[in-house]
Amino acid sequence: MRAAALLLTLALAAGCAPESGLAPLPTHQVSARFPPGGVVNSIEIDAVDRLPLRTAELVSPDGQATPASYLHVNPSPSVTFYQRQIDTPYEGNIFGIGNLAPVPAVVTGAPQGDAQFLAMVSTASIPVPDEIEYRRDWRSYRIFLSFGDLAGEVERRVLPAPEPPTKG
Repeated sequence: MRAAALLLTLALAAGCAPESGLAPLPTHQVSARFPPGGVVNSIEIDAVDRLPLRTAELVSPDGQATPASYLHVNPSPSVTFYQRQIDTPYEGNIFGIGNLAPVPAVVTGAPQGDAQFLAMVSTASIPVPDEIEYRRDWRSYRIFLSFGDLAGEVERRVLPAPEPPTKG
């Protein structure tokens, strides 16, 4: 669901390109956060990149690495747009017929267009091994990510760990 929302946002942004040409492709967009709800038991990673996310791990200040328990890559995300139509014999009647008019059913018509995003959308979830220790020293934690498949095309990135949610 989160990846679909991200994809739709990026597709809409690309559709608002200036007349002079297409909008530039987003590159290296990576975020780390805690899921909603205030629980500090896993860190969610979202990435949009030309390369697939292959590893994600949380590294504590003492060097202990915790790998992702979930990692998914969508190599060619796309979205299809539909035009809605009203299925009623009274379509277009702006005055209505009072209580005698049937309630129209909204149906989805045939696909009107689609857009394919020219990047990969990756998601990962990293469990936090010690929630109490993480809350105490979260600024010293790091997230290590590896993107790509081929030996010459592997990119490694380091992110700061996200701030834990406040206790509510």
